[in-house]
Amino acid sequence: MFDVIMISKEFLSLVTHLLLLFVAISFLISFLQAYVPFEKIEKWMQSQNPLVGNVAGAILGFVTPFCSCSTIPLLITMLNRQVPFQTVMTYLFTSPLLDPWIIGLMAYIYGIKVTVIYTITTFVFSMIIGWYLDKKGYKNQVKNVIVKATLLNQDEQPRRHLVLNIKESIKETMNLIRSVLPYILIGAFVGAIIKEVIPTQVLTFISNQNQWWVIPLAAIIGVPLYIRLSTMLPIAQSLLVSGFPIAPTMALLIGGAGASLPEVIMLKSIFRPKLIRAFVGSVFLIATFSGYLFLLLEG
Repeated sequence: MFDVIMISKEFLSLVTHLLLLFVAISFLISFLQAYVPFEKIEKWMQSQNPLVGNVAGAILGFVTPFCSCSTIPLLITMLNRQVPFQTVMTYLFTSPLLDPWIIGLMAYIYGIKVTVIYTITTFVFSMIIGWYLDKKGYKNQVKNVIVKATLLNQDEQPRRHLVLNIKESIKETMNLIRSVLPYILIGAFVGAIIKEVIPTQVLTFISNQNQWWVIPLAAIIGVPLYIRLSTMLPIAQSLLVSGFPIAPTMALLIGGAGASLPEVIMLKSIFRPKLIRAFVGSVFLIATFSGYLFLLLEG
């Protein structure tokens, strides 16, 4: 028999903490975005130096906390402006995985050390994969389609007026809450069930297995889930609290969140199947590599 009261309490606790952090972090990020030099970042992305362009693409993915509905149009804008393909792909990987408010929540839930390792690993590995896909000629897997695009910088100069910036930041935060709330609620609900319902013996059994094969298995399970990080974080937190090891937890987290279902569906309109498969496979590699890294650091 499930303990409905305990599940409800855990659910409310997760939702309350996550929403409070979400509001605070989202407002801060939105406020600071007005001072991000997007024009310079765009110039760096178009640099003839591959490393400079790749780093700029990774940075753009970090400083733009967009949902898929904004990520894909911006991706198309970059392709239309002839931004190097490897830079575009690097941005595509870092955009969902290095969302600033996700990084803030991760620091609160898992601590600074885990968050720093996750950020650096994802940042570097995304650039490597972007470079590799470019070298292997995946650019020709982009369809010739015309979709409404989005600009990198829109009216950021006027927003540097303090009062206007505060008002706009509050407005953007409320909009983000409306878009993310369903995913947080789902994640908190699943997390509460995991913590209160899954027998400890099951997680202990998994923990006692050789994590060198548990990690890729966790990544394989995670990738087809196509769950947003805002949903995966409370689920992963509940797994950790219940005794599940950090290494396979991170593999599951990254694998499940690296390619959300809405994003993959939208990408099908501009990418051919070969590039879609390469994208999903790359997410699996990032998830597995990160899991092994955490395992080595734990040892």
